[in-house]
Amino acid sequence: MKNKTFSFINIAGLSIGMAACLLILQYVSFELSFDRFNKNASDLYRVTNDRYQNGKLIQHGTITYSAIGKAMQDDFPEVINHTRVRPQGPDIIANGDKKLGEQNGFAVDNSFLDMFSYPITAGNKTNALTEPHTIVITETFAKKIFDIRDNNFQQLIGKTILKNNDAYKITAVCKDAPQNSHLNFSYLTSYITFYSGQYPWKQADYDFTDSDFWHYIQLRHGADYKALEAKFPAFSQRHFQGNKISGSDEKFYLQPLTRAHLYSDYEYEIANTASATLVWAMLIIATLIIIIAWVNYINLATAKSAERAKEVGVRKVSGATQLQLIKQFLTESFIINTIALITALLIVLLVQPSFNNLIQHQLSVLWLFQNGVNGFNVIWLMIALIVTGILISGFYPAFVLSSFKPIVVLKGKFITSTKGISLRKALVVTQFAITVALIIGSIVIYSQIKYISNQHLGYDLSQVLIIKPPQLTNWDSTFISKENSLQEEIKQIPHVKGVANSWGVAGDELGRDFDLSRTGAKNEAHYTTRKMGISAEFIDVYNIKLLAGRNFLNTDYNPNWQSVHNIIINKTVCKLLGFASPQDAVGKTIFDQGHKWDVVGVVTDFHQKSLRYPIEPMILMPFYSTYSPISVKVDTKDIATTMAAIKVKYDAFFPGNMFDYFFLNDRFNAQYANEQLLGKVFGIFSGFAIFIASLGLLGLSLFATSQRTKEIGVRKVLGASVSNIVMLLSKDFIRLVIIAFIIASPVAWYIMHSWLQDFAYRIAISWWIFAIAGLLAVIIALATISFQAIRAAIANPVKSLRTE
Repeated sequence: MKNKTFSFINIAGLSIGMAACLLILQYVSFELSFDRFNKNASDLYRVTNDRYQNGKLIQHGTITYSAIGKAMQDDFPEVINHTRVRPQGPDIIANGDKKLGEQNGFAVDNSFLDMFSYPITAGNKTNALTEPHTIVITETFAKKIFDIRDNNFQQLIGKTILKNNDAYKITAVCKDAPQNSHLNFSYLTSYITFYSGQYPWKQADYDFTDSDFWHYIQLRHGADYKALEAKFPAFSQRHFQGNKISGSDEKFYLQPLTRAHLYSDYEYEIANTASATLVWAMLIIATLIIIIAWVNYINLATAKSAERAKEVGVRKVSGATQLQLIKQFLTESFIINTIALITALLIVLLVQPSFNNLIQHQLSVLWLFQNGVNGFNVIWLMIALIVTGILISGFYPAFVLSSFKPIVVLKGKFITSTKGISLRKALVVTQFAITVALIIGSIVIYSQIKYISNQHLGYDLSQVLIIKPPQLTNWDSTFISKENSLQEEIKQIPHVKGVANSWGVAGDELGRDFDLSRTGAKNEAHYTTRKMGISAEFIDVYNIKLLAGRNFLNTDYNPNWQSVHNIIINKTVCKLLGFASPQDAVGKTIFDQGHKWDVVGVVTDFHQKSLRYPIEPMILMPFYSTYSPISVKVDTKDIATTMAAIKVKYDAFFPGNMFDYFFLNDRFNAQYANEQLLGKVFGIFSGFAIFIASLGLLGLSLFATSQRTKEIGVRKVLGASVSNIVMLLSKDFIRLVIIAFIIASPVAWYIMHSWLQDFAYRIAISWWIFAIAGLLAVIIALATISFQAIRAAIANPVKSLRTE
């Protein structure tokens, strides 16, 4: 109460620092907790598959062959179980007249229920998914499709529901996948259903021919997965020597289940993934913010040390022991930190909804206390935080001041010591070095996001509406003609500029062929390429530039795919196959998967995926697909009327289906969700750091001004101007900020340069970024200091001298 201003600055700084820590720890705890609820989590791994061609990595994916899991279990005693996981959906599930869309699930082996901890609440997991057309549904989904309100799920066992018009028997109901599960689903179907329905001509459901499968294996408890990985090269040689499937070298690895969520740079990802970079960056930011808050406390403690030293001298003369003084100062620190923690909890409760909206998860302090951080109990973490804060912030007055001899401090000799001044300068430099580094990081991240958002992708995604393909349709020979007729009808709607069909859209993970060559000779180099079937309108709808040759004609399409021979390639394929120019490629013959193709056109390169990845070779083929999305170029002036008209047409051609759509720009930009979140986090919490550092600087400037009251009065009497006084009081602090900038700049450059390496297309870290960061730091410091400096400079010198 005696030092209200300094107490407020300390409590405010610590409160904001602790609140920021608690918010960030919630997110970090949540992200690190993924899949740890599984009782077998430490023994579960997913199989990843790298492919090398011509000595280069051409696929880094989570997909592999259907026989891999079984082969590993047969070949290695360490492997005690395996399951295949194949994505299903989004599907339309029907129960009588009730229909639900956008349901996602997995086709899995029955062993999935033994390996993963999704408890069965009704039915029996022993044989729940061993027969064709059997399904396990989650509790939430069961309540939606059957309107169950009493949690009596047992009544559903044996009932039948329709999935895309196919009947499935419910054999079990399981708990919902927790929000910290990287595998999210509404249902599980038996893998044998997928196999027998999609590949009925195969002799076995385990083979080494198709590689579009995901595998998880369970190791014997305590087995060393790295030692097992060392055996995989021989495994690959045994099963893939002279591989004719992909024409590439196969390499297999194991990824611990608990790392699947955060450490995924894989293609064909089916899991719910995030960024480890973002998580650890947030944890570092939290640490830096609390350090800045503690530095404030220490700074003000040392600044006030002269006054407290006199107090210590008087108390010692009055009989106080050093232990009593230590207890006194640590008790003061405890009270300050406790008040700050309580205030921090109130701040967290206040801003929690906004924070949850930012991270797109429903978290809370209670969730943090219940789950801890990576298995560490947060109650103990909070105790450790308080104890650390007390010791760090209370160390100087408690142990240093209490050790001074009373005769020394009462004579005033302590005041002339430079140790406290040097410590304060070092701490100010530390504070602003952290602040400058955060400012630089924020600018770099913002600039990179702006760069990748504004880059021309090679085609125009604006105002493109994607209509999801129909699901509830029993395919027949009229399907494609129906879809073509639908597209023709949509073209007639006002405000529709064009309609196209394609196997995939921007942002989708397209399939690959691994046997592209120019001449077909055995000694010719073979390459890997992405592939996509498109309608003739695709190139015009997306405004893709044709560099040479022509677009597809209607005559290029043929229901008998073996009769199709014309192809369009992108510029990267043109270079890969050694053509002198796009014009040179037109009319030439290339071979892919043993099929002969004639190049009729070459298009400019376009980004199928985000700019994190380089442009890949791409071949465009004149094919329609049964389940292809429809791209509609629209004028958004009257989008509601346009959408209603499109829906009427859609329902007329495909009755019983759910009309669903999205705008392509939104889908493509969703690939940058982690980067955008990182940018927002850096910006917001850098603001917190700046505010806390400014509070500390304000406190120090208040103290410095009060210590020089007499000097200021004398200087004004002798003719010093207001600007002279402000400069006098500000120059020392500005010098420290400049030193902080010099220290922070190379560190920030190194960290952000490393972060940018994850992008195939990235900005250069220019000098102006550092100039802006340094200028901002100086402006912030000046703005903080100037208020008190100007106030002192314009004060009546007579009053200043009287205070002495």
